[in-house]
Amino acid sequence: FLCLQKNLEPHCTSYSISFNMTRFLSIALTALLLSAPIDAFTPMPLNRAIQNSLITSTSLNAIGVLARKAKEAEVRQYCEAGIEDSVMDQVKILKANLESLPSLAESDKAGPGPLQMGLTKRKGTISIIAEYKKTFIVNTGYAEGMFSPEIMSPTFREFGARGIAVLADKRMGGCDYCDITSIAEEQESAKGEMPEPVPVICSDIIVDEVQIARSAAAGAQAVLLSYGVVGEKAEFFIKCARALNIEAIVGVSNKEEAQKAIDAGARMISVTGVDDIDDKVAVISDLNIPEGAQVLTIANILANDNKALEEVEEAWICRDKGFNSVWVSDCLYKAGNDPAEHAGAIIRGMGAKSSVKWASAKAMGGKGEGAREYLGDILM
Repeated sequence: FLCLQKNLEPHCTSYSISFNMTRFLSIALTALLLSAPIDAFTPMPLNRAIQNSLITSTSLNAIGVLARKAKEAEVRQYCEAGIEDSVMDQVKILKANLESLPSLAESDKAGPGPLQMGLTKRKGTISIIAEYKKTFIVNTGYAEGMFSPEIMSPTFREFGARGIAVLADKRMGGCDYCDITSIAEEQESAKGEMPEPVPVICSDIIVDEVQIARSAAAGAQAVLLSYGVVGEKAEFFIKCARALNIEAIVGVSNKEEAQKAIDAGARMISVTGVDDIDDKVAVISDLNIPEGAQVLTIANILANDNKALEEVEEAWICRDKGFNSVWVSDCLYKAGNDPAEHAGAIIRGMGAKSSVKWASAKAMGGKGEGAREYLGDILM
C-alpha cells in the first residue's frame, strides 16, 4: 500500500479512503459473525422483515463454522488448564457406559426421560422452557444488570416453567457452568415441595464430549446440541448424553436437519433461527418417526426489541399449530421486574389457555389497534 501511495500521489486520497472502507467493512463483518448467537434461543436483529431478507442458510452455516472453531479453541484451553475432578469422574462414567448402552428401540420402549415427560403436556396446552442469561440483544428493564440465578430460579419454577436453560457461553449469554450449578442447587432445595424442582438444561455450543460431562457435573439434566454445529456427530453426542443419564435436545433449522436428528436418536427437537410461524411448522411436519418413538417438538420464540408482547401471542399460535413446547429467552426480560410483566408473568401468560382469537397480550404501555386485554388481565 505504501508503494502504491508513493507512486500514485494524485490519487492517494481516494485510494486510501476506498482501501480503508473495504478494510473496515471486512473487520465489521468478521466481528458480526464471531459475536452472533447460534443456538441459544436468542433474538435476532431488531426488524424481522430485514432479518428475513439478509440472513440466508449459507450465512447461518458460515456463522456455525466460526462458532464451532472458536468453541473448540475454548475447550482446548479448558482441558489444558486442568479438568476438575468432578468432571473427570463424569468422563470415566461416560466411557464406561458408552459401549453398553441399550439400543434406541429399547430406549424408546422404556419411554421418555423426566425432562421430555415434563415438557409433554396434554393437547391444547404448551410447556415453557425459560432461558437464563445475563447479556441481551434487546433492551431490557433491568437498570443494574440481570438478577442472580438464585433469584431467578424460583421465579421460573413458581410461575410454571417446565425447563430452565442456562446459556453457558460467556460471549453470547454472559453465563458459565457455575450458573448451571447455582440454579440446579436452588431447584434441588425445592425437592418435596410444590411446585416441584424444574430440570436444568445446559445451553452451550457443544463441540466435545467433555462439555457433556461438565454439564452433568454441574447438575444439568439435559444438554442442547446444534445440528448445524455438530452435524453427523449428533448421534455420538446423543449417545454420550445417554451414557451419563441426561437427555439431549437437538436444535434444527430446517426439515432435513430435523429428520437427520431423529434418525440419529434425537427425541426432542427444537426449531431454531426460524422466525415465521408457518416456516417453523414446516420444519416438523410429516417427519418419519420410528415406530414406538415419541418426539417432542419445541419452537424457539425470537424476541422483538419493543415493549409489546407479541411473543406471548406467538406461543399461543405455536401451541395451536401443534408444538409441544416453546423456548423463550430475551423476551422474558424486556420489562425487567415490572409487577405486571416480569419474567414470571410472561411465562404464565404464554401457558395460559387463551388464544389470539379472543385476546391480545399487549404490554401495559404498548400501543396498537385491536389490543383488548393487558397481560395482567389474562393472568387473572
